[in-house]
Amino acid sequence: MSIDSNKRIAKNTIFMYIRMLVLILVSLYTSRVVLDALGVEDYGIYNVVGGIVVLFTFINNAMITSTQRHLNFELGKSDLTQAKKVFSISLNIHILIALVILLLAETVGLWFLNTTIQYPDSREFAVQVTYQLSILTTCIKIVRPPYNAAIIAHEKMSFYAYLSIFEAVLQLGVVFLLMNYNADRLILYSALLCTVAIIINFCYYAYCRKSFEICKYELYRDKKVYTQLLSFSGWSLFGGVANIGASQGLNMLINIFFGVTLNAAMGIANQVNNAVASFVGCFQTAFNPQIVKSYAAGDHNYFIKLILSTSKYSYLLLFILALPIYICCPEILDIWLTEVPEYAVSFCRLMLIFALLDALQGPLWYSVQATGKIKTYQILMSFMILSNLPLAYLFLKLGYSPNSVLVVRCVINFATLFVRLWYLNRLYKFPIMEFAKEVICRIVAISAIAYMFSYIPIATNSSFLKVVIVTSITLVVNFVLIAAIGLNKAELNVIKAGIKDLYEKYRRG
Repeated sequence: MSIDSNKRIAKNTIFMYIRMLVLILVSLYTSRVVLDALGVEDYGIYNVVGGIVVLFTFINNAMITSTQRHLNFELGKSDLTQAKKVFSISLNIHILIALVILLLAETVGLWFLNTTIQYPDSREFAVQVTYQLSILTTCIKIVRPPYNAAIIAHEKMSFYAYLSIFEAVLQLGVVFLLMNYNADRLILYSALLCTVAIIINFCYYAYCRKSFEICKYELYRDKKVYTQLLSFSGWSLFGGVANIGASQGLNMLINIFFGVTLNAAMGIANQVNNAVASFVGCFQTAFNPQIVKSYAAGDHNYFIKLILSTSKYSYLLLFILALPIYICCPEILDIWLTEVPEYAVSFCRLMLIFALLDALQGPLWYSVQATGKIKTYQILMSFMILSNLPLAYLFLKLGYSPNSVLVVRCVINFATLFVRLWYLNRLYKFPIMEFAKEVICRIVAISAIAYMFSYIPIATNSSFLKVVIVTSITLVVNFVLIAAIGLNKAELNVIKAGIKDLYEKYRRG
C-alpha cells in the first residue's frame, strides 16, 4: 500500500465523515419538523405511498452497482476509452430504466395503491398527487447514478461532500417553506422534494461534463459493453429485489396489519437507519474504488487488506454513533419529536442493530462485485434476504408484536455474515481466520466493554442532560478502546497522516 494511496483514502474518508455528520444533523432536524408539520397520519401516508414507487427501483439499484463497478474497473486498468463507453452506455440504460419504472408505477403501482393501501377517504386527492410526484422524483433520480459513479470512480470526494451539503441546505429550505404554508402540506412537501432532485441532477451534470472527459456523452452501439453491463446488473437484480422486499415489503406488511399510524413509527426508524447507514455507506464509498481497482490491477494483498480494514472501520465508526442513540433512544425521540409514535423506540433500536451488522458486511459483498463473479452469490444472498417476508408475515399472523418483523430481519442479517465468509473463501481464498482475529474479535471486545461503561447510573431527570452525559462517556470510552484495541500502529499512522495533510492543505489556503 503506497503512502499516496494511504493519504488519498484518509482524505477521502475525512471528507465523507464531515459530509455525513452534516447530513445526519439535517436529517434528524428535518424529520422532526416534517413529522410535526404533516402530522402522524400524513407522515405515515407519505412513507407508504413513496414506498410503492421505491419498490420498482430495484431495477435501477441493480444497474447502479453495475455502472459503478465497471467504471472503477476500467479506470483501475487506465482504459479511458472503455470507461467512456461504459459511462455513455450506462446512461442510455438508466434512461430506459426510468421509462420502465414510469410504466410499472402508472399501472401495477397505481392499482396496488387504489386497492390495497389504507388511508382516510378525505386524503384521496392528496394521496394521488403525492404518488405522481413521487414517481417523477424517482425517475429524475434514476438518471443520476452514471454521473455519481464517475465522481466516485475518480475519487473526487470533496465535490461529492460539498454537493451533498448543498442538498442538505435545500432540504432545510423545504422544511422552512413547509412550516410557513397553511394549505395541503403533504402535496407541497412532495413537490419541493421533486424540485430539489432536479436542482441536484443539474449540478451533477454540469460538474461531470466540465471535469471528466469520459462524461461527454456519445452514442455507442457496442453490444459487448451492453451485454457486460446488463448481465452484471441482471444478477444484481436478485439482490435488489431482496433488499427492497426486506425494507419496503416489511413496511407494507406493517400497513396491512396495523395501519398508517405504525407506518409513521417505521418511517422514523427508517430515517434513523437511513442517516446512520448513509454515514457508513459514504465512508465505504471512499474505499470502494480502491477495492475494485486493486483487484483489477492484480494486487491481491492490498485487495484483502482493504476489505479487512474497511469492514472494521465501518463497524467502529457506526458504533461510536449508534451506542448513545441506542441507550438514550427514548430521551432522544422525546427531544427530537413533538409526538413520538408508538413502537418508534423499539423500531429505532432494532434498526441500529441491523445497520451495525450491515456495516460490517458491506466490504465483503463489494469484494464480490469487484471480481464480477456474482451469479451464485446473488442467488444465495437473495434467497436468504427474501426469507424476511414470509417469516415476518408468519409471526404477525401468529399474533406477535410489530417488533417481530425487525427481529427477524436482524437475525437473518447475522446469518448472512457467516454465509458470505464461507462463499468468499470458496471464491478467492478469503482469509476467514484473519478476518475473525483482526475484525470480529476486536469489534466484539470494544462493543462489550463500551456497552457496559455506558450503563453507569446517571442521577438526573433531564432528558437532554442524560443524552449529553451518556454521549460524552461513550465517546471517550470508544475512542480509548479503538486506539488501544481496534487499530494497529500502521492504521493509526494512516489516520494521522490524512489529518495532517488535510490540515496543511487548508493552512496554506
